[in-house]
Order: sequence, then structure tokens, then C-alpha cells
Amino acid sequence: MLTADELAERTTRAVASAAAAGRDLGLEVSRPRVLYDVFSVIVHLEPSPVVVRVPTVLPPSYSVAPEAQTAQQRSELAVAGWLADRGHPVVPPSPLVPREPVRREGFSMTFWELVDEVADDAPDMLRRIGQIAQLHAALRDYEGDGLGFWTPFGTYIPEGLAELAHMPELLDPADLRRAQREWAVLSPVLTSRAVFQSTFPGAGIQAIHGDAPYANMIRTPDGELWSDFELVTLGAVESDLAMVGPEGVAAYNVAASRLGLRPVDERVLRVTEAAGRLAMVAALAMAPNLPLLVDGLRPMVEQWRATPEVTEV
Repeated sequence: MLTADELAERTTRAVASAAAAGRDLGLEVSRPRVLYDVFSVIVHLEPSPVVVRVPTVLPPSYSVAPEAQTAQQRSELAVAGWLADRGHPVVPPSPLVPREPVRREGFSMTFWELVDEVADDAPDMLRRIGQIAQLHAALRDYEGDGLGFWTPFGTYIPEGLAELAHMPELLDPADLRRAQREWAVLSPVLTSRAVFQSTFPGAGIQAIHGDAPYANMIRTPDGELWSDFELVTLGAVESDLAMVGPEGVAAYNVAASRLGLRPVDERVLRVTEAAGRLAMVAALAMAPNLPLLVDGLRPMVEQWRATPEVTEV
């Protein structure tokens, strides 16, 4: 596990790299300020109206093949930029620099427009879930250039489980064997578009947010903006609705009906929720680089243990 001093040193290096990259791109940077620091260090390059996302906690493949991270970041910028260009409520890439990830000193980073965030301690989640239908309606027209098929599931889950095989202190071997069995059941439909579509012919595939969009919205004086498209991918819309519960599904279906979208397919939802729980288990593999995950993920791992094992899709 990284120590507190090592985590602080990593943050310092990420901030310095973001500031230097911003200056190289012609931005005025005199007071770089950390806004957030968990999986990524989010840096405001004051006084420029630019925010830099510097991912610091990554799946193993990104270290071995950094071009995979660059490709995913290009997709993130492309989709968010495409939505912004068409007037959809999204945090846009910064217009002051090219829409390209920048690699510097071991970090790969993206540049975003600073927005005026308003504190929102009690967001209306049902309304937000209804707004997801608007996002899906918008993304139906995105042609998906460069997007992989359920890239987060196909990357994070098998890699995380493989790493956890060497970390019995983080996940009991019996739990690991169950997780591996579940992934063997789920992976055929989550890693092959052809298999998914033959198994769920009415579901359809499109660009989706990929990471609980209802929890990744920023409130501003002009309304809420979708943000954090780091896991954008091709998949079924149910993946963006995992764990919202019956009320959430009902709210989505009402909004979807108004927009001419299909209702939630309960079979697909069960599969994506099972994959979401498994992704939380696999995320324990990143705990050595982010120790707070050990306690943060414990309730989710316990919830997964309490659910029946997935034996079929």
C-alpha cells in the first residue's frame, strides 16, 4: 500500500505535470489548485479557466500499454465535445487547447472548461435518472467512432481479478473463485457484440456514459451538466442504470417513453447490475495505489457476497 507521504508526492507530481503541460500549450498558469484527488487529480490552472484531469489510479494494462489509455481519453474528449457542440448540457473540453490528451512525465491528462459549480448536498436523483434518458437520446446519433464494446467491463474486471489472485489479504480466495466463475458466465455477452445481440436481440447497442451518469452531474447556476465520460463505451443503456432500483427504472421509463426510447429490458439490467457488482470487487486490485478503497469498497463487496451467485444470463 502506498503511504500517505507517497500519495502526497504523487499528487504533487501530477499538479506539476498539469501546470507544465498547460504552460506548454500557451495557458497562463500561476496558481495551480487541486479541486479533487481520488482516482484522478483534478487541477484548476488558475487564472486560466481550465481544469485538468490527471488520472493516477489506473488498471494494469494502461501501464503496460499506455496507448490504450490514450485511446480511451480520446473517446472521452470526442464524445463530450460532440455533445457540447450540439448544445447538450455537458462539461465541455477546453476550447483553449486542442481536444487531445497530453502525456507528460508518466501522466496522461485531459483539459476541460472550468464551470461554476454550485454545492448540491441533496440532488434529486429520480429527476437525474430521468435526465439519463435525454443523454441516451442524444447519444443515439453518435456514430461511435473509436469506441470499444463495453471497454470498462472487458478491461477492469478480468485484469482486477487476475491481480487479486496475488492479493489474498484483499479478497478471500473463495470469493475470488466465485468472482471468476461469475465472470466466466457474464464475459461472453459483455465482450462480444455479436454474442450480446444474439442473446438480447431487442436491446440495441449505442454510445453510453459507462459510469453512473446520475452520480456524475455537476450543478451550476444554469442547470446540471453531465460530466466524467472517462468510461464512455458502446453498450446497452441498462449499464447506465445499474443499481438505481425500481423507482429509478420507473422514472427512466417515463422519460424514455416521452423521447421515443425503448423501456428498460429487465434481463439486460440484471446482467449489467451483476457486472457492476463484479467490477466493484475487481476494483479492490487498485487498493495498493489507493488505500481508501479497502474500507470504501467493503460494503459493496459484502453486498455482492449477499447476492445469489450468477450462474446464467
